[in-house]
Amino acid sequence: MSSQQLHVITGAFGYSGKYITARLLNEGQRVRTITQSPNRQNPFGGKVEAHPFNFDAPEKLVESLRGATVLYNTYWVRFNYQTAFQHSAAVENTRKLFDAAKRAGVERVVHISITNPSEDSPLEYFSGKAQLERALIESGLSYAILRPTVLFGAEDILVNNIAWTLRHLPVFGVFGAGAYRLQPIFVDDLAALAVTQGKSRENCIVNAIGPETFTYRELVRAIGDIIGARRPIVGVPPWFGYVVGSLISRMQGDVFITREEIEGLMRDLLYVDAPPAGQTKLTEWARAHAASLGVRYASELARRRDRLANYENL
Repeated sequence: MSSQQLHVITGAFGYSGKYITARLLNEGQRVRTITQSPNRQNPFGGKVEAHPFNFDAPEKLVESLRGATVLYNTYWVRFNYQTAFQHSAAVENTRKLFDAAKRAGVERVVHISITNPSEDSPLEYFSGKAQLERALIESGLSYAILRPTVLFGAEDILVNNIAWTLRHLPVFGVFGAGAYRLQPIFVDDLAALAVTQGKSRENCIVNAIGPETFTYRELVRAIGDIIGARRPIVGVPPWFGYVVGSLISRMQGDVFITREEIEGLMRDLLYVDAPPAGQTKLTEWARAHAASLGVRYASELARRRDRLANYENL
């Protein structure tokens, strides 16, 4: 692909979108973002043109995609929260996004999904992602579907808050035996994969997993060892773990964990039998960031309430 083609990214000022944006700019590409936070602080300045999503104004959404060669879609919601955001709305909005991309003449869509999606899943996160994979495949657009498990990096929530919990509580409870598995991928490795797939026109689905596989118990133990906060790790009933998580949620004004997230973990849905797509090891990255990992609590809701501040400052 020649330089100076237009690439559109949903959420370029957020988490994974920021890393995709940085890689594209380093390659000399033009980047535009469509986002719910067009005024959020970002490191790109005037290099990235920002447009609102305009899900309720289809023609404006089409125009924000006009001229783009590739659309990188990172838009999603982690959980249902009151009336502010819902998985069902995210599915509907993403369908609108795909339709607008087709009408705008976008050549390729790189879509971030999740491991083990299934339309039959009782978990909305996984069933919604499966519905969107099918919608993209049936759209006729050229596509790459990337299926990560857990992302880690400077703006991460899950790994950071495991470390935060280890730093602040005398014991760490895992749901049940803690034998369910995870394969975390470094956010910049995912970005590199996304940019590579943006250059292709071959339809594909990629399990975007990292090079290390942990049981949840092993992950907690490894993080504790690395940050110097070794704690007894005990198995607890899922309901009890959720209650403790709810107490943390109230203390932090956030949603620490949901029942669906616990069930998804325990169903082993963040594991696939596939070769790694990323090269960065979580353990090596954590050692390099041990002094800061988990020092501050990372709040999902704070990021959604404050549409101005950089994620790292929330």
